[in-house]
Amino acid sequence: MTDIALTAPPAPSFVDALRFWFKLGFISFGGPAGQIAIMHQELVERRRWISEQRFLHALNYCMLLPGPEACQLAIYTGWLLHGLRGGLMAGLLFFLPAFGLLSLLAGLYLAFGDLPSVQGVFYGIKPAVVAVVVFAAWRIGSRAVRNGVLMGISALAFVGIFFFHIEFPWIVLAAGVLGAIGGKLMPSKFSGGGGHGGAHKGYGPALIDDHTPPPDHARFTWGGLTLMLGAFVAVWAAAMLSIRGIPDLWHMGDFFTKAAFLTIGGAYAVLPYVYQGGVEHYGWLSGPQMMDGLALGETTPGPLIMIVTWVGYVGGVTKAVAGGAVASGLAGATVATLFTFLPSFLFILVGGPLVEATRGELKFTAPLTAITAAVVGVILNLAAFFAWHTFWPKGTDAAPFAGPVEWLPVLIAIAAFVALWKYKADIMKVIGVCAVLGLLLSFIR
Repeated sequence: MTDIALTAPPAPSFVDALRFWFKLGFISFGGPAGQIAIMHQELVERRRWISEQRFLHALNYCMLLPGPEACQLAIYTGWLLHGLRGGLMAGLLFFLPAFGLLSLLAGLYLAFGDLPSVQGVFYGIKPAVVAVVVFAAWRIGSRAVRNGVLMGISALAFVGIFFFHIEFPWIVLAAGVLGAIGGKLMPSKFSGGGGHGGAHKGYGPALIDDHTPPPDHARFTWGGLTLMLGAFVAVWAAAMLSIRGIPDLWHMGDFFTKAAFLTIGGAYAVLPYVYQGGVEHYGWLSGPQMMDGLALGETTPGPLIMIVTWVGYVGGVTKAVAGGAVASGLAGATVATLFTFLPSFLFILVGGPLVEATRGELKFTAPLTAITAAVVGVILNLAAFFAWHTFWPKGTDAAPFAGPVEWLPVLIAIAAFVALWKYKADIMKVIGVCAVLGLLLSFIR
């Protein structure tokens, strides 16, 4: 049995923290659950920079916010340790490696995507993506849809977006209203689930322990809140003004700002909204290109919402927003990523002092419970859309399931789902095996 340390560790220098956040950006695979597990192991158990209770308290706050909770948790911890510069660097280093990698992959994809071998790889990957999305709906639904009322909200969300093409923001708004009303009429049906459990394990004293008072920079003042909020509004306005003369980039900045505030329930929840805007409204990329980007996003580090980097890169090239393919792609990727992640810094650096001042268990509200239930229906719609493009490639908007069925992708999708659901296989490995299978099939077909 390992002896528990009796003294708190020394405070890490800013450079030491930078090294850790840089490393985390390259190893943050496995989606939010995997990323949070890595941070818990490193920050709570091994380094003891923050106690279990403080870690869970920060996490519960991040779970209530739109946006990637793992990235926000990194920003929160970096901010507690080293103030504004710590939060900024922790957040930036969390997603910059994925930004660079996805931009590179998008450029290679656009240059060489027509090669038979590349098409073969994506032939195997696409049914795996269908399985991954269905698995995500099951995983979220098993936790969020706990009774018939919430199941009804999920069903209404699916019907609304699939059959009537209601835009995602309106579904979120309607679900929130239903939750607010239902929370008063049927509170037991809309009571939130408890965060992530209690802090029962001891790893020894932490630098930021259970009862450590907030550092000076984390103390709440109305003046500090107003100043920080004003600074973020100024940064956002300056960024929008800088791209005002390029309509497609301006539309990206506006669109991805809205998307950032709608990412409730994880990246899968906002993907239908990104699809509606990026594919149907603005024409930045095609449906199959969106699927290919999602598949690559699952196999790279960083939060899955990094799919916006792919959408921005392909959209920048499609609309030729700069003086060349690479420049256009990087411009689009930068705008999409910046405006998606900027609100996450806002939520933590503005809201963090309030959370520290009122430290205690944070619970889901009734509207958020209803929205999370609606998200399950929205994700199932996304799975249906991907299945249409994969299993019925000759289908049309008017008759999406017309034409012959591609049975081989159906079998691959079923096998991938069984591997994820029954055998708890790693998503990256499942997609990798399907990619190799598709490559082999390209030489046979």
